[in-house]
Amino acid sequence: MTTALIEAPARIADAAPEAGAPARAARWPHLVAAGVYLALGLVVMGRYLADPNGTLTPQVPADHTWFQWLLSHGAHVVRHLENPLFSAAQNAPDGVNMMANTSVLGVTIPLAPVTMLFGPRVAYVVWMVGACAGTAMTAHWMLQRYLVRSRAAAFLGGAFAGFAPGIVHHANGQPNFVSNFLIPLIVAAVIRLGIDGRWRRDGLVLGGLVTWQLFINEEVLLVTAIAGAVMAFAWAAFRPDEARRRWRSFGAALGVTAVTAGVLCAYPIWFQFHGPGSFSGMPAFNTWGEDPVTWVTFARDTVAGSPAAELTQGRTEQNSWFGWPLVLVLTVITTMLWRRTAVVRTAAVVTGVAAVLSIGPALRFGGELTAIPGPQALLGEDFPVLNLAMPSRMTYAVIGAFAVVLALAWDRLPARTVRAAIVLALVPLIPQPLPAMPDGAPPRFITSGTWRAYVPEGKTMITLPLPSNWAGRDQLSWHAWARHEYAVPEGYFLGPDPDGAGHMGPTHLSRTTVLVHLTIEAGAAPAVSAEDRSAVRAEVARWNGAVVVVRDTAGDRAYRDLAEQLFGPGESVDDVWIWKLDL
Repeated sequence: MTTALIEAPARIADAAPEAGAPARAARWPHLVAAGVYLALGLVVMGRYLADPNGTLTPQVPADHTWFQWLLSHGAHVVRHLENPLFSAAQNAPDGVNMMANTSVLGVTIPLAPVTMLFGPRVAYVVWMVGACAGTAMTAHWMLQRYLVRSRAAAFLGGAFAGFAPGIVHHANGQPNFVSNFLIPLIVAAVIRLGIDGRWRRDGLVLGGLVTWQLFINEEVLLVTAIAGAVMAFAWAAFRPDEARRRWRSFGAALGVTAVTAGVLCAYPIWFQFHGPGSFSGMPAFNTWGEDPVTWVTFARDTVAGSPAAELTQGRTEQNSWFGWPLVLVLTVITTMLWRRTAVVRTAAVVTGVAAVLSIGPALRFGGELTAIPGPQALLGEDFPVLNLAMPSRMTYAVIGAFAVVLALAWDRLPARTVRAAIVLALVPLIPQPLPAMPDGAPPRFITSGTWRAYVPEGKTMITLPLPSNWAGRDQLSWHAWARHEYAVPEGYFLGPDPDGAGHMGPTHLSRTTVLVHLTIEAGAAPAVSAEDRSAVRAEVARWNGAVVVVRDTAGDRAYRDLAEQLFGPGESVDDVWIWKLDL
């Protein structure tokens, strides 16, 4: 996409209104596009609209609840004017380094008014619809302004950028990988770098966008940076004369970008890697590679897909899953446009490099892990920059390249057969409403505010089970609902293990968590020894616990039995059992 501005003026004449035309005549196609994108976003989240407070994804329910918790974090930060980079609400008394986690502050803070007015569950659905539609709209704007003359071409490319199978798949509980609305703006800013001599302004704009994206999704920003570097080198190879003319102004603007983003991001990045709760890396998360067979497979959440594909290819992240018709059509039109435009050649290079890097340390093929080494094994698992991202997510660069080629093909190859082939390849990828399941409301003890009488300021509420990556999702949702107005021990987050590497949850496994785990495995509370009781009471004292809380349901009876062994007889309050602590 970097070459787009070289091949077209800063504003394509056919994309601008004719002299004297009413402004609304120029705006209405964009408004129609925005309306269609919004409607598609509502389709994707259709099963959540009737009852957003009582609906949950069955795909990754813990992640879904985590992002609701993050929305409450953003609202809590705004309401209390606290440091957004750290939260004392989970993992009390140690807290959580939010920069070392997927904090999405670039979205949760702007959405704070929605969260405060309607709650995190409603705000989550608003976020997801807006993320899909917003990404499609910014891609539509970028394509229309810098790349294509046809409004239909820009609409098509925008729709693919916002609703590609790999994007929609992450709408199952991972909105940080759906919130890509800044990426087209970043690409547009790169296109403009130093083009008209205003390199200072261009660098400042790009630096600001990069900083905002850092607070939305660092991994997507990293993928964009790698793809941008590949684009720049490919462009220089395909258009050496233009590269020689632009390198000084482009380099100067890029320098301003680096200084701007460096100044704005220096402290947050330092805090991420050196602040309290930081860790050195996540070795278990950077080995997940993309299976090449999935490129020609239809994703589950498309009209042509079904859950059966997951049984064949494995239930991995569906970052590609483009379907064989689209891969075939894009191969043909790339061949047709190869000599006509350096943009397509650049997009093809980006696709090739990203596809190879997405394989990861070992090739997966047809759902099976092979002994064939991938690029990460050849480069080394600790290869700088690449070791910070999950390999399969490099496919996001392919989604952007595909959106560009689709828009260019519609714009430059107006033959009916070509356009019909594009439509037929895209129809199977139309998204279906995402699967959903009921999610019960928190107990009245939480929603009515009764808990406030039992948890003084500076104390914590100890729920059984405690929130973690394998249990306590429901209890984490209580915390989100209560807007972080009380603190909980342990939790669902990334933190350092005893060796300083990243892992899920607190540094040390508590005896309380061990006993809860045994309860879950057996379906009944284990016999508690005097040693267990002493260890748990010491943990409760360290956590500064005020009260232990268990739901009053048949499914939670085993936790109640465990709590009675640990703390004695409980008290029924509203729809929970409580044990007031005075240790």
